[in-house]
Amino acid sequence: MSAGSDLARQLRAGDRMALARAITLIESSLPAHQSEAQELLRALGPGSPSSMRLGVSGPPGVGKSTFLDAFGLFLLERGKKVAVLAVDPSSSITGGSILGDKARMNRLAQDPRAFIRPSPSGAALGGVARRTREGIALCEAAGFDLTIVETVGVGQSETAVADMVDCFLVLFQPGSGDELQGIKRGILELADLVAVNKADGDQLPRARAAVQELSSALRLLGPQGDGWSGRVLAISSLEARGFEDLWQALQEQRRALEQSGALERRRAAQRVRWMDALVEEGLRSAFERHPRVQTRRAALLQEVAAGRMPPAQAAEELLRLSRGE
Repeated sequence: MSAGSDLARQLRAGDRMALARAITLIESSLPAHQSEAQELLRALGPGSPSSMRLGVSGPPGVGKSTFLDAFGLFLLERGKKVAVLAVDPSSSITGGSILGDKARMNRLAQDPRAFIRPSPSGAALGGVARRTREGIALCEAAGFDLTIVETVGVGQSETAVADMVDCFLVLFQPGSGDELQGIKRGILELADLVAVNKADGDQLPRARAAVQELSSALRLLGPQGDGWSGRVLAISSLEARGFEDLWQALQEQRRALEQSGALERRRAAQRVRWMDALVEEGLRSAFERHPRVQTRRAALLQEVAAGRMPPAQAAEELLRLSRGE
């Protein structure tokens, strides 16, 4: 039995340590590990159609980790196995990442029915990590009913997660100025659900006002054309309030997508985008490894940095070299 097949067997048995090893394997940039990772994914086959993929986004300070800790426990109490792929921002200077999400979801992390994996965003755009798609596939193979992807939460850029999940949930908080300036039109257009968090205490009236305003905004945007119209709810992660309504909305959205055929269309489109992303990554890697490119690139970088050569000219030269011209 190959190493990939053996790891696949352990994953299907629900071994959380095997899942952690598998994610480490797919995140590795070593060529040998990349080959093993592809072998593992082939052994696992397609993801489970019965699983639920949930993306969670929102601006900094909205309480995403606190929400996931409380909502994850709520789901566990209803017999669901929950995996959280938490993406932490990487420093553009050092490349390092704090990876503190697991500590902020301390209660959920301690439950054997849950799995939390923080990963650095690295150079990946859109608020997700480079291997988030593969991570979702691994969590589903390990038998998790819900795989939740928490984005880095840097503002309005983390929209790539919408191309990886069945439901895109955007969290918002009241009392931070004009609600519609807090979340721009682009991310609202992608949202399947919007939850106004921190709807408790003195914030409750503001939260209710935010729900009304955001609901009006969603109505103006109109239905998404997949049998589901977006919905706005008020929740309190601190008091675990509003979770039952949120869970019902998630299930209603799932049923609407299944009945309209949109769920399979979404997943089919996700598989194609996954393939395209891997092709782009492979082309970039082949370009950077090309001997003639490696030989010439350093000198061209100095020319461009010094202003002696236009970037477009340097890029065209490197591309010609990679094509063998």
